[in-house]
Amino acid sequence: MTYSLEGQVAVVTGGARGVGELLARKLSARGANVALVGLEPELLKEVTGRLHTESDWWHADVTDHEAMAQVAAEVKERFGKVDIVVANAGVASGGPFVDSDPQAWRRVIEVNLVGGAVTARAFLPVLLESRGYFLQIASLAAITPAPMMSAYCASKSGVEAFAHCLRAEVGYRGVRVGVGYLSWTDTDMVRGADQDEVMRELRQRLPWPSNRTYPLGPAVDRIVAGIERRSHHVYAQWWLRGMQSVRGCLPAVIGTAGRREMQRFAPRLAGVSKGLVGAGGAADESTRGVRT
Repeated sequence: MTYSLEGQVAVVTGGARGVGELLARKLSARGANVALVGLEPELLKEVTGRLHTESDWWHADVTDHEAMAQVAAEVKERFGKVDIVVANAGVASGGPFVDSDPQAWRRVIEVNLVGGAVTARAFLPVLLESRGYFLQIASLAAITPAPMMSAYCASKSGVEAFAHCLRAEVGYRGVRVGVGYLSWTDTDMVRGADQDEVMRELRQRLPWPSNRTYPLGPAVDRIVAGIERRSHHVYAQWWLRGMQSVRGCLPAVIGTAGRREMQRFAPRLAGVSKGLVGAGGAADESTRGVRT
């Protein structure tokens, strides 16, 4: 079944750039009113100014429960309802866990996992009223572990499990819950990770098709189509669906192959960047006053 987005109210976190920004534009083009949430006020204002429908923005940290509860109340007051919530806000870091920056590692878990849960907690009351749809953006990283990405993989595995649990809890009350999976997609986050030579080379050595960077537009089109269907699983790249059938074998395979790759790159690992990657990561660090 396909639901019309005309007149629907959609909330998108991490809406200042990347997936969130383009998703807001495509939802608006289909008639949805959009509420953006993020950490970059000037960009959020700029994005909402380009949307075709009634829209607004809120500056808030998705890990702050009180702030997000206030956002949910204000969005409900502003638009009268909420039909769709996309928990998209996310950050990433890379490098060996043993040498990782504890604050950056923890922040990835906080934003991606805790932030998704805080977003759901804040907006579930209004979604229950509208019998709406909650989409948690996960990743290929939820399906397959990857060395040098321990925080990101842990956070995305966590949000996948959280969304599956939530679906069972609220489904009988009319709220549908979905998980969105993306591989490497052309965003500031991925481009930021590629600025590190070791991380870029490691990714290039992954087997096809996981070693490609995919264009943002078609990926977001697939997400929009999933929202229109209120799908339980949304795959931004066609081949990700097939990964579900082999995911049980992947930890053993990656454990063996990854060990060889780590040995190959061992002399260069000390130079891998330890902070959050990309412009979104820089914005998060700037908001928290972290020196880079």
